[in-house]
Amino acid sequence: MKKILAAVLATSALVAPAAAQEITEFRIGILGGENAQDRMTSNECVRAYVSDLLGVETKLFTPADYDGVIQGLLGGTIDMAWLGASAYAKAYLTNPEALDVVMVKTNLDGSVGYHSIGFARKDRGITSLADMKGKVFAFGDPNSTSGYLIPSVEIPAEIGATMESGDYFSEVRFVGGHEQTIVAVNNGDVDAGVTWADGQGNWEDGYNSGALRKAVDSGLIDMNDLVEIWKSKEIPEGPIVLRRDLPADVKEKVVGFLAELHAKDPQCAYNMAAGDTSGFTPITHDAYESIIAVRKASE
Repeated sequence: MKKILAAVLATSALVAPAAAQEITEFRIGILGGENAQDRMTSNECVRAYVSDLLGVETKLFTPADYDGVIQGLLGGTIDMAWLGASAYAKAYLTNPEALDVVMVKTNLDGSVGYHSIGFARKDRGITSLADMKGKVFAFGDPNSTSGYLIPSVEIPAEIGATMESGDYFSEVRFVGGHEQTIVAVNNGDVDAGVTWADGQGNWEDGYNSGALRKAVDSGLIDMNDLVEIWKSKEIPEGPIVLRRDLPADVKEKVVGFLAELHAKDPQCAYNMAAGDTSGFTPITHDAYESIIAVRKASE
């Protein structure tokens, strides 16, 4: 664990001058993707551990959309969050001095990537993007990497058309998050949608980790009713970030906790990471330069 901490301290801005005052509470923001109560439940063990570790009241915040977490971090009302790469890119482009990138979810094979997955109900007879012409395609949140940014770049290149409603798809609809997209597709409210998954393991399980796995675990869907219709190139897994002006000892303690969580409490790590992983490992800002460039070009 000391080696992990040393790596983070040496390769991130974690050693930046800390605020002089002691903290009186610690606030964890959770991106949208499932309903607020499920987000609270999945991360309650993390909240309890951090509260004991820091000796201060620790609270979970579940804003309605991604931007709520981003603005909370930038405004100092949220101290820590696991962001998607695109959400981090927005935060960085807004204020490059606000956040420290510290840890990343690591897949079972040691990789730190995932995919945007296009999917539809099997009984719709849709098996590819070619079958989606003239149909309704659902996306999660404009600040989601897999739920919009990457599909908005890769899909138009594949279909030779824009993402504007009425061009290729009859409607491009934002439904709010990953869980909302999954439910909308599963209920037949839209023809297809995109969500995130590691793309490893079995389709019928919702893969090893991701929004589909979370939906399977909660009983929302049966993967045998769904079919994959598109898969993005590998996307850099989003970072866990901390506010840069937190006291240095607070940041060190939280990073150490995250590094040890998988070994200490596999079920808590499973809940936080939305499935089977090999835990959280150090990562730096440099891993997100490409996503930042894509995000900047799209604005």
